[in-house]
Amino acid sequence: MSNVGMRIFLHISRPPKALIDGFAGLPVANIADNMNRMSCMDAKIRPINDVPLLGPAFTVKSRPGDNLLLHKALDLAQPGDIVVVDAQGDLTNSIMGELMALWAKQRGIGGFIIDGAIRDIGALKKMGMPIYAAGVTPAGPYKDGPGELNVPVVCGGIVVHPGDILVGDEDGIVVINPRDAESLLEKSRAKSRMEHKVVEDIFNMAWDRTWVDQALRERGVVIE
Repeated sequence: MSNVGMRIFLHISRPPKALIDGFAGLPVANIADNMNRMSCMDAKIRPINDVPLLGPAFTVKSRPGDNLLLHKALDLAQPGDIVVVDAQGDLTNSIMGELMALWAKQRGIGGFIIDGAIRDIGALKKMGMPIYAAGVTPAGPYKDGPGELNVPVVCGGIVVHPGDILVGDEDGIVVINPRDAESLLEKSRAKSRMEHKVVEDIFNMAWDRTWVDQALRERGVVIE
């Protein structure tokens, strides 16, 4: 019998590693521009260091302030997985600190995105693991449940499914459906090449700005 709210699903359909790795080094902003700005986690989910994040999602849905299921996720997630925790944005209690993150690093887990609070921020910053969170508090967690693993969750206002590709840098996080990844990768690479050309034009004082006046005319702007 299914026990809704206290379930663990073991099987994830992870994208090919080569496809995931293709997004390495691409600015999150360029990827997001090619997704019509619709798949970015909101600005409250911030990195605690400058380590780039990339990998498939391993999702955790938890009761606010409780990390029992997150502890189980640390034992089940595979090397390279990004553990995504939907703690409903609650900042009353931290749900992860130094010891849990150190265990995750030893197991090869690729990083964390937590829509909730963390603690031991000084140690976490130095750990060399990408960690994003909504806030910091010294108040510790409870370990009672309920919660679920590898179900759709909401993190930073965006739905994340197990196996989604996650890319993070200093700007934030973008969530990619693996079905869209190949075409999105090509578009994002093209966007990056275009922006490199624009940078060159800027330094050469050759940036074409005619589009600005054209856009103003199309919108009926009157200049007096």
